[in-house]
Amino acid sequence: MSEKNSGQTIEETIVIGSGPAGFTAALYTARANLNPLLITGNEYGGQVSLTYEIENYPGFPDALGGVELVERMKTQAEKFGARVEFDFVNEIVIDRHPFLVRTESGQEYATKSIIVCTGARPRYLEVPGEKEYTGRGVSYCATCDGFFFTDKDIVVVGGGDSAVEEALFLTKFASRVRIIHRRDELRASKILQNRAFKHEKIDFVWNAVVTEIVGGDEGMVVGVKTRDTKTGEEGFLETDGVFIFIGHLPNNEILQGKLELDEDGHLITDRRGRTNVSGVMAAGEIMDKVFKQVATSVGQGTAAAMQTEKFLVELEEEGYPGVDQDPREFVQPLVKA
Repeated sequence: MSEKNSGQTIEETIVIGSGPAGFTAALYTARANLNPLLITGNEYGGQVSLTYEIENYPGFPDALGGVELVERMKTQAEKFGARVEFDFVNEIVIDRHPFLVRTESGQEYATKSIIVCTGARPRYLEVPGEKEYTGRGVSYCATCDGFFFTDKDIVVVGGGDSAVEEALFLTKFASRVRIIHRRDELRASKILQNRAFKHEKIDFVWNAVVTEIVGGDEGMVVGVKTRDTKTGEEGFLETDGVFIFIGHLPNNEILQGKLELDEDGHLITDRRGRTNVSGVMAAGEIMDKVFKQVATSVGQGTAAAMQTEKFLVELEEEGYPGVDQDPREFVQPLVKA
């Protein structure tokens, strides 16, 4: 239960983020009677909410939409006592304890622990039609959506490892995959390039950028407009789907200078989901740049929640540095896998 200190309620734990990792962490901490507070952020549901249908989440043999899955997770977490606030965290203070969490609406919360599930977002092309047709032919996840393009003609935008890996994966479903790249050579590793060049279903559109995604009368993607990066010549490619893999951006704005990040901006955690500051855990795509699946985010949310419960038990038994203590007294080295 929450406590009071100098008139301010002290939360047992605050979950930042409302994707699968966040709602799972809220569910598990709620079932542990920690009365968690989940603050949704501006991107409610995370990236899964952009997925039109999900068929690879265990236990749901019939496809369900990403928004529906998020709502079910929210309902389940609330059933066991989780509180959900539709707000955006714009600052965390973790050089003192209890920690402070401040939001865009002007709220300030004191908390004994934090579970960071702020996720990541795809780099967008930021061209006309991209937003309108997301989930209707535009995708950022081959594993999630590849099956829906069985025997279809699709394009992949990008030239790095992710783009080529996903293009190779999509050949399991699509009749043809064209990789559109702004240069005349790929940035992907040589082994991936060799596999792509040899694949009979993969073609390349070199020195080209997508300038617009075009939809048809049925509200689905029918093609893309392109521009040659050398000549400026404009073109049009008919296609049933556009898969965009030009990178991801971790949502780490409130974490910079506060917690240890890797060179790509993802939170560094140990195998238990602990960051380098004791009492701050993390789960989901803010710390996972490899798997990026709903199922793995759920597992990571579970681990972070269980570690949070363990931390709070130890805190109760052993005590913890107070508000005026040197923060270095409660900064912990990571336990590597």
